[in-house]
Amino acid sequence: MINQSKSFNSLPGSQSIKNTNEKKIIRVLGIDPGLANTGFGVIDFSGGRYRMVSYGCITTKPEDSHSQRLLTIYNRLCAVIDEFKPTQAGMETLYFAKNAASAMGVSEARGVVTLCLAQHCIELGEYTPNQIKKAVSGSTNAQKEIVQEYVKLLLGLKDVPKPDHAADALAGAITHIHYSQTTIKV
Repeated sequence: MINQSKSFNSLPGSQSIKNTNEKKIIRVLGIDPGLANTGFGVIDFSGGRYRMVSYGCITTKPEDSHSQRLLTIYNRLCAVIDEFKPTQAGMETLYFAKNAASAMGVSEARGVVTLCLAQHCIELGEYTPNQIKKAVSGSTNAQKEIVQEYVKLLLGLKDVPKPDHAADALAGAITHIHYSQTTIKV
């Protein structure tokens, strides 16, 4: 029988890892990009549990110039990052082209978001809609409302986060945590 209370010395050139009871907290920013509405959600992950920190929506005015709308997204997202200091981010990949004009606006908003994250040295994971559905609800066939209900349940919220863009952003953050578990050291 091995005496587990006995301490072992490390070999020269190696490090021993001390077992501490401190739990590392990972803060993840989820983004649902759009020109009119860019949802954001901030989640902490520690000890296998999620905790909602904040969520909301960056809304731009249709009467503003296109460049002003993109600048608004950039500036407000920088403010969110400066306030909550996430270290990682998750965002849905662009997957539709039903309306070329709206797809272009979403693409440009995604570019602004990606630039903002890169400037703040925040690791970005991008996920397909099916990956997000699977990570949050367990099914790639889940409807949007079901995914939002699971977001509410996973985060222990009383109500589904509103607006929808914020709930979708929180789903992006949960998905990033789910798929990054092997690289997140908790």
